[in-house]
Amino acid sequence: MTSSAETAHPTATTDGIRDQARSALREQALSALRELVGRSDADFHEGQFEAIEALVGGRRRALVVQRTGWGKSAVYFVATSLLRRQGAGPTVLVSPLLALMRDQIAAAERAGVRAVAINSTNAHEWSDVLAQLDRDEVDVLLVSPERLNNPSFREQQLPALVRRIGMLVVDEAHCISDWGHDFRPDYRRLRDLIAQMPPGVPVLATTATANSRVVADVAEQLGSLTQDSPSSEPVLTIRGPLARTSLRLGVLRLRDSASRLAWLLSHLDDLPGSGIIYTLTVSAAVDTARLLRDHGHDVRAYTGQTDAEEREESEGMLKRNEVKALVATSALGMGFDKPDLGFVVHLGAPSSPVAYYQQVGRAGRASDSADVLLLPGVEDRDIWHYFATASMPDRERAERVIGALGDAPISTPALEAMVDIRRTPLELLLKVLDVDGAVQKVQGGWIATGEPWTYDAARYERIAAERVAEQQHMLDYEQTDGCRMEFLQRALDDDTAAPCGRCDNCAGVWFPQEIATRAGAQAAESLDRVGVPIEPRRAWPTGADRLDVPVRGRIAAEQQADEGRALARLTDLGWGGTLRQMFAAGAPDAAVTSQVLDACIRVLARWEWAERPVAVVAMPSRSHPLLVDSLARGLAEVGRLPYLGALSPVGGGPSGQAGGNSVFRLAGLWDRLCADHLEVSSGPVLLVDDLVDSRWTMTVAARELRRAGATAVLPFALALRG
Repeated sequence: MTSSAETAHPTATTDGIRDQARSALREQALSALRELVGRSDADFHEGQFEAIEALVGGRRRALVVQRTGWGKSAVYFVATSLLRRQGAGPTVLVSPLLALMRDQIAAAERAGVRAVAINSTNAHEWSDVLAQLDRDEVDVLLVSPERLNNPSFREQQLPALVRRIGMLVVDEAHCISDWGHDFRPDYRRLRDLIAQMPPGVPVLATTATANSRVVADVAEQLGSLTQDSPSSEPVLTIRGPLARTSLRLGVLRLRDSASRLAWLLSHLDDLPGSGIIYTLTVSAAVDTARLLRDHGHDVRAYTGQTDAEEREESEGMLKRNEVKALVATSALGMGFDKPDLGFVVHLGAPSSPVAYYQQVGRAGRASDSADVLLLPGVEDRDIWHYFATASMPDRERAERVIGALGDAPISTPALEAMVDIRRTPLELLLKVLDVDGAVQKVQGGWIATGEPWTYDAARYERIAAERVAEQQHMLDYEQTDGCRMEFLQRALDDDTAAPCGRCDNCAGVWFPQEIATRAGAQAAESLDRVGVPIEPRRAWPTGADRLDVPVRGRIAAEQQADEGRALARLTDLGWGGTLRQMFAAGAPDAAVTSQVLDACIRVLARWEWAERPVAVVAMPSRSHPLLVDSLARGLAEVGRLPYLGALSPVGGGPSGQAGGNSVFRLAGLWDRLCADHLEVSSGPVLLVDDLVDSRWTMTVAARELRRAGATAVLPFALALRG
């Protein structure tokens, strides 16, 4: 029979051994951290070692929600270093953006961690990367979530990688959740990857922007895959305060786009250091950068349409303070790392406080002070609505896609010719259906899985309602008279929120509000800029013959339109506002105003065409017949050109909606327009329309006019969509 002291002894011994092991692990981790940051006095922030201990000592799953600059990358690089010393395989780091990958690789090199990437820009290096993996010379492999569903990668490289994986890291994990501000369908595939991993492989998910709903959703997805193991531990969530004491927040409400640009012209040089100017659209970024450059400011535009090489070059220039600012869309966001970024200015507000917090978090990461200023616009809500509706799947479209697919692979271009959906929304819909298990990407294209699929209407209604609520929260942020940092913290469900003492509401307005007279004139002149090229179609869409349109390949030179002009894009800061009102749903059809006509005349005056038009022809318009006819007559009168009238609709005229999938749009136009009744003289013809979207209407109309005798067709429209 043993005494009570004897029965207690094994527990005490076990606790002592555990404490010794924890102390040894902390010593090893601290050494790795100091090597990473290059400082012998570095120590862990609260929560960092706890995460490392869970991953390395407990081989657990952890979700870390911490503010930008807290050191989330230090957690996974230190954990990787320690796991590799224990004989574990490489860490797979799922990272959403190329800019983020570049920064992560650079940080890994500083820590002595060997990191390589497989992404869309380095296909020429993939064989070398795979050879390094085979030789166990890689500590961290960075992949994009999209790469996980690449058939070649999924079937040839992923199985071997899964067998050897030492740790999985999901960076920017809010993208997993469709409640998050930047949901990406490809992130949902991580559930399948985790399910394939051997038992005991640690998983780390990190983000700086997640409210309680997103945290619960991500933790549930990470943890639900371990429920079949009764010994598995719940997901460890480490969540810290999100206050950014270095940021000085402010909101300046100005009456219009011209005033906002004039403020930038007046005060950009007053902002500290170098920074980022965010816009909501590509055209706004490009136009703003051009205006600032034209008046002596060293800035560059940075959007999703900017070449990858130019984006990388611009990132480097900003980090080296070789430019005052990058004028960027949200393409410059997650993970961009410039610790001393001095300011962030928004021309127009993001659609939620969570998204706003993520973007302003780029500033002041390693400095005592950084300025953050929001210049909201009256057009913000229209832009929010457009992007919100564009990203939501549609039941009828989804069922159409599933119905078109079978067992034989169909490429995306071929599928586009079978369903009336444009390429970009079709690709997004395919990703959603792939994640839902209804379709699958294989070598050669897409197939239907045969699995039953139902449209989760209740879920999408909840998401839509949540997005509307978030938009209202952003408007509340703009108008609050309370602390702005506290507002953002509460929006992310941070229960440590308290007044910051620095923002414009806590400490008083810190930014100048006056606008230089000259700057106002310069901004107004820039916004009054007119003329946007309309690029002509040069080739018929693949698959047109499937819909009985007898064309393929290149459009014959003698049937093509020339490059055209539009007054402006609908998304432009200047004339875009006027045009958006003209083409808004429910707006009445009316004759063109003298102001708009004068602007169109300026476009024609600056148009350096090879040969002056000899006549004007109008498009038959279903929605704006009075507008188009008055515009065509007005241009003909000013140019002293004969107005020949409008093309005649045939068989009821063009069918289908404007824009749309190329094949279906072309089919709805084919043989539906006639120019035989027009007395077309030999020479160029100015072809006038209201709104250009897919450009197929102009293409088919130009073909008819060329066949009727025109030697060239010069398309002109009030607005260009996009």
